[in-house]
Amino acid sequence: MNIKMNSEQQYIELYEQCRDMICHHAPAPMNDLREQAFADFRRQGFPSRKEERYKYTDLQRLFEPNYGINLNRLQIPADPYQAFRCDVPNLSTSLYFVVNDMFFHDERNVSPRLPEGVVVGSMQEHVSLLAPYYGRLAQTADDGVTALNTMLAQDGLLVYVPRGVVLDRALQVINILKAPARLPQGDDALMVNRRVLIVMEDGAEAKLLFCDHAADDCRFLTTQIIEVFVGCNASLDLYCLEETHNKNIRVSNVYIDQQADSRVNHNVITLHNGVTRNKLDLTLSGEGAECACNGCVVADKRQHVDNNTLITHRVPHCTSRELYKYVLDDHAVGAFAGRVLVEHGAQQTVSQMTNQNLTSTDDARMYTQPMLEIYADDVKCAHGSTVGQLNDAALFYMRQRGISLHEARILLQEAFVNEVIDTMQLSPLRDRLHYLVEKRFRGELNKCEGCRLCH
Repeated sequence: MNIKMNSEQQYIELYEQCRDMICHHAPAPMNDLREQAFADFRRQGFPSRKEERYKYTDLQRLFEPNYGINLNRLQIPADPYQAFRCDVPNLSTSLYFVVNDMFFHDERNVSPRLPEGVVVGSMQEHVSLLAPYYGRLAQTADDGVTALNTMLAQDGLLVYVPRGVVLDRALQVINILKAPARLPQGDDALMVNRRVLIVMEDGAEAKLLFCDHAADDCRFLTTQIIEVFVGCNASLDLYCLEETHNKNIRVSNVYIDQQADSRVNHNVITLHNGVTRNKLDLTLSGEGAECACNGCVVADKRQHVDNNTLITHRVPHCTSRELYKYVLDDHAVGAFAGRVLVEHGAQQTVSQMTNQNLTSTDDARMYTQPMLEIYADDVKCAHGSTVGQLNDAALFYMRQRGISLHEARILLQEAFVNEVIDTMQLSPLRDRLHYLVEKRFRGELNKCEGCRLCH
């Protein structure tokens, strides 16, 4: 057996010592996969930078500190309804909260009643719905982070929309990172293992917005695994907005499977963070499926944002589109690696991948790697990437008309990322993001407008 580095060994020893406690606080479907996940993690450990999909982020270094983990499921004092004052005008969402990795139950939730059969809640309370899906897409043998999360996660969020149900209101889930008064282990750092399962049965339609916030000024490391099943002729708009702080580390793996004639619109927006590593694995498994995957990143100081995507066209007559844009300032580091795999027999595939980036200083760094791997001969596939700085001619033109250099730079940066924001289907959210991005470029956005989570 290979000897693992300290970053792996501490988690191996933790699981061996706390196995019974972990299982005691978790439902059977999660426990059923736990031992295999432990064996897979022990075998492979964390991905190293020698692995193609992880070469831009040093995960082993990120996991080395001794993070506290709330394995005994201690209740963390939190009142998100008091702390959270964010509202997107006219969005009219059904609002839910997750504190660290625990669904927040509160009778004050005044969101309108969901249609019959729709579930938004704790995995522990819906075991019968959980069992057929949990762990089917997130294979622990293929990824060390997925294995670690499956090994340690004790609960999660389940979103289930039955066959033919169309949700008129968007579902909004606020993920709040909150430290207990005294961390169970470690110093001033807390590790959270968040799990999400989304099931859209045939013909179902929903819009789902995740907003990530940090309520305390301590170091957080979050592993997040999201599994998404989209049935035939179903539709899902999934938005993930991160506004945390520079001590926050987030490693998120999203797995999506689409059946025939389904539609997925996946959007990831990073406005404030420390280190973020997003992985998206999306498989088009049924003919006529379509997906649009968009990303918007604004980073400065020494922030690090790494987006890695794999879109697999498994069957004919499917369409995928990707558009990721980064604006990097100061010493920020960005990375985008996108791969489109067209398997044998997946004829009539249409795919377009675009990654465009602005580096505002000589010290900012952007790594981009768009890839096509095609095993069919009747396809329309293209990819492209650019890395550059603001156009000097455009800056000169604007300054000639009385606009200051600082204001001209902000306007050009906004126009650059607006192409991504304008693809979003929720018009109130789109308008709000235009406002938040402008505030971000002006250095005025430290947290979401009206939110009192961080002081």
